[in-house]
Amino acid sequence: MLPIPADLEHGFPSLDGQTFVVTGANSGLGRVSAGALAAPGAHVILAVRNREKGEAAAKAMRGSVEVRELDLADLASVRAFAADLDSPIDVLINNAGIMIPPLGYTVDGFESQFGTNHLGHFALTNLLLPQIRSRVVTVSSLAHKQGAIDFSDLNWQRRRYRAMSAYAQSKLANLLFTTELDRRLAEAGTEVIATAAHPGLAATNLFHSSEGSPLRRGLGRAFTRLVAQRDTAGAAPTLNAAVADVPGNSYLGPGRAFETRGEPVFASRTPASLDQDVARRLWETSEELTGVRFPESLR
Repeated sequence: MLPIPADLEHGFPSLDGQTFVVTGANSGLGRVSAGALAAPGAHVILAVRNREKGEAAAKAMRGSVEVRELDLADLASVRAFAADLDSPIDVLINNAGIMIPPLGYTVDGFESQFGTNHLGHFALTNLLLPQIRSRVVTVSSLAHKQGAIDFSDLNWQRRRYRAMSAYAQSKLANLLFTTELDRRLAEAGTEVIATAAHPGLAATNLFHSSEGSPLRRGLGRAFTRLVAQRDTAGAAPTLNAAVADVPGNSYLGPGRAFETRGEPVFASRTPASLDQDVARRLWETSEELTGVRFPESLR
């Protein structure tokens, strides 16, 4: 049994003296995770795109928290965030993400979901790795099971854009990134590990999109109320991936109802998400696209 249950009420270890960075920590699962980590003693850095919303979230948290601006859709912002953060970090939680928006592109010209969900976190992780002492946690999704990495058109410039397929590609990329990162860390002889998690179906703002017709938005809210579990339950797999005694390249998620809800367990993943050749190719491609590489000090 993993130590942190879905209700988050019991089982948390003391986190005194530890520092966590949580991306997308001003709302949804990131906000729940940040608050849950700060309460037992951790210092938590809320890495958020909107400082005002981040400050509002921080005020509602108990413990040591600070807010720093980070826009994962802008590599200049990622570099600035990493450059300003020169203290040791115990755990980086790559939580922020966007889900099924209309076709759009990041500041650097990447399809918005691939650029934000994968490439932004890829660059951030590699820039911060020399300071990380324990692990890197990346939040993926059940949608990774429908994902495929199309190296010929990662940015959906040749194909007809399908928002859900693009999202699934980005979430598969999250798991391939975890696989290759953990392999590289082990090869470097460091004690740092990479893990991943997914929330199942959780009541977060990803399901509260402002895009689409009023009918679509209403159906999304109704779906959330009927099917999704609470955001605290959705955050539990990520928190276990961050602090539980689990091996590198672990993937955690809810254990019931086809992994959509329930207590966190080791989750299932597709063979495609464990393909080391594809993981290595995606890593090398991501280095070329972002200009950020695995730290020389760890090679």
